[in-house]
Amino acid sequence: MMALETIRALADSLPSSRGRVQADEPLADKTWFRVGGPAEALVRPADAADLADFLRELPHTVPTRVLGACSNLIIRDGGLPGVTFRLARGFSGIKVEADGVVAGAASLDVTIAEHVAAAGLAGLEFLSGIPGSLGGAIAMNAGAYGGDMAGCLEWAEIVTRAGDIVRLHAAQLAFAYRHSALPPGAVVVRARLRGRMGDSAAIGQRMAEIRANREATQPVRARTGGSTFRNPENMKAWELIDAAGGRGLRRGGAQVSEKHCNFLLNTGDATAADIEGLGEDIRARVRETSGVSLHWEIKRIGVPA
Repeated sequence: MMALETIRALADSLPSSRGRVQADEPLADKTWFRVGGPAEALVRPADAADLADFLRELPHTVPTRVLGACSNLIIRDGGLPGVTFRLARGFSGIKVEADGVVAGAASLDVTIAEHVAAAGLAGLEFLSGIPGSLGGAIAMNAGAYGGDMAGCLEWAEIVTRAGDIVRLHAAQLAFAYRHSALPPGAVVVRARLRGRMGDSAAIGQRMAEIRANREATQPVRARTGGSTFRNPENMKAWELIDAAGGRGLRRGGAQVSEKHCNFLLNTGDATAADIEGLGEDIRARVRETSGVSLHWEIKRIGVPA
């Protein structure tokens, strides 16, 4: 828990919001790993204008960050200082157009894929294999099954740390592997993705193949956080981990998945420190056995317990 006097000091300094503001709010149940400490202040803005007004008045000495679906994230046990934003109902609209879709940042990637598939739009089937929200997918240039954000994004609307609503085109985001050049402190609120007319049956079949592949190869029903490490060039992270004896390795309540060893699991009583520590154990093993340094794909944020 955050120090009570710190929470009160922050609460006294926060601007008003038409949304919901909560102090010392638990976050573990919002993450796929089900671990982590609380947010010093959790703010759920009503809509983009509310978020812009809030940021415009928030002192720049207060740190901010935004959480999406929390599917590829470790929140450390000491929690998140400052203001944490969680986008909800006012950011989840989806409108399918003739050659694309405009969606709010809180929309789940799989839900967007289902909407465009129902309209017979192709090119976005890969979204059905990404377990997250659109805002997070843009921030990290998420990709899977032959597609990524860089290949389909037309524009993204953001709210800057100064409280301005700005539209950025794809080229301005300078997409790279699992990276986008969003301005510091910016929050994605809405975006347009490009599609093309296709055969509805073929689109549905491709999405079914993606779902079946995930079920067969990944521990999708476990408390996990997606792929832990990036694949080194011309290598597979899971193969390096397997060769280093990492499959099934444990640390406290955390375990390397035996089904896919580039996934870490909370077996029931893990802490964030257990999971992150196990990841570092794996990195050390792989470095020792192969000379390769694995880089985290899962984001790790917050302060230790």
